[in-house]
Amino acid sequence: MKEYFSFIKLDVYSTFHQFQMLRLYILLSLMCWTSSDKRKGCLKFSDLSLGDAFIDLFKPRLKSTMIMYTRPLSNCGEPVFEQDYTLNANFNITKKTVWIIHGYRPTGSTPSWLFTFLERLLKKEDVNIIVVDWNWGATTLIYQRAVQNTRKVAIFLKEHIDKMLTFGASLDTFHFIGVSLGAHISGFVGQMFNGQLGRITALGIKQPLGHIDFYPNGGKTQPGCPKSIFSGASFIKCDHQRAVHLFMTSLETKCDLTAYPCYSHKDYRNGKCTICEEFKPKPCPKLGYYMDQWKDILIKRQPPGLNVYFDTADKEPFCMYHYILDIVILENITKEGYMKIKLIDAYGKVEESKIKSYMASYPVYEEVSILAGFYYDFKNISKIALTYSQKNAKPKCSKCKYKIQHIKLRSLTNPERPQLCSYDFELKGNVETTLKPCSCTPTDM
Repeated sequence: MKEYFSFIKLDVYSTFHQFQMLRLYILLSLMCWTSSDKRKGCLKFSDLSLGDAFIDLFKPRLKSTMIMYTRPLSNCGEPVFEQDYTLNANFNITKKTVWIIHGYRPTGSTPSWLFTFLERLLKKEDVNIIVVDWNWGATTLIYQRAVQNTRKVAIFLKEHIDKMLTFGASLDTFHFIGVSLGAHISGFVGQMFNGQLGRITALGIKQPLGHIDFYPNGGKTQPGCPKSIFSGASFIKCDHQRAVHLFMTSLETKCDLTAYPCYSHKDYRNGKCTICEEFKPKPCPKLGYYMDQWKDILIKRQPPGLNVYFDTADKEPFCMYHYILDIVILENITKEGYMKIKLIDAYGKVEESKIKSYMASYPVYEEVSILAGFYYDFKNISKIALTYSQKNAKPKCSKCKYKIQHIKLRSLTNPERPQLCSYDFELKGNVETTLKPCSCTPTDM
């Protein structure tokens, strides 16, 4: 538009007739340009504002749009159906179709993670992607109104999926990924098709509802998220939105976010849940896009449903490298205490475990397992530093001594690595003891 107006200004001194002809020409050009734009332009996600959320208070609106992305047009959204209601020629019915559905959008902005998600997914796998844009309906200051709209969006999708099926699409190739209230929509669609969708990934809900439910860092406060309300909107949404980013990082495959089945987060943190026998020959499940490798095992479990736990770092790619420290103490310790664990590699790199290792007691001659986690991948450990402190210990306990029969350090993240042991030493209360471990003997393994 700016180029056309500039041209008019340059021609303002021509004859009246030329001016009229020129105006007619420009008008026709604009009409052709506009119609061409409608025909060939890329669909855009609805970018609304807080003002739209205020308007919704008095004039509720709901509009749902399906925007398709494929590898040939990875940066250009297309309609799923043509103007004659036939399926878009670029939709390949033989490929997997991933549906991405956003959640509540109180400010109306485009989800900050959306286009990174699209880019990573299309780079990793040649699939059809359908973004469900229900921003007109999610942008409201009344959260319950957005909740009520989720079922209406699901009905909209059901009607269009029914039509897609008539063109040869298949429910078992559909993977729905729902974020927040988008998870509700995905669930409603799955219910409408009697559980026949190929897969649903729901992000950001506490209750266990799926064949498998992942609880990163216990499922509550996430490392790296603001802890003060003065941090603004990120204080409210950071923990909740972390689910999306954890899922997305699995598409980068910089590290695996392995999770361990357990009765509770407390038991997991106490090192009681590191066994993966039921998944053999596979390892324990890994969170993310490739979770479908465990599908056959999970759907056969009786009773159905499995809760799994894992810890993460404070920023992407969120890698944490887990270890178990098995320890046998030669005296009965009945008071509550903590074990601080540090690892040192051959180059002098030192890091303390990011997991607070709490134990209620240390029974005599009984092997106790302590979970440890590090942001750094120690490939060549030269030293282990341990500090044991009793909870609410008095100063005199600095003279306390604890005889240790042996310790064994084993990697959960890389179980193929050699296990390291140290034998017959003494820990002093609140004093760091540095050990030079050696490879464990066969009897210790």
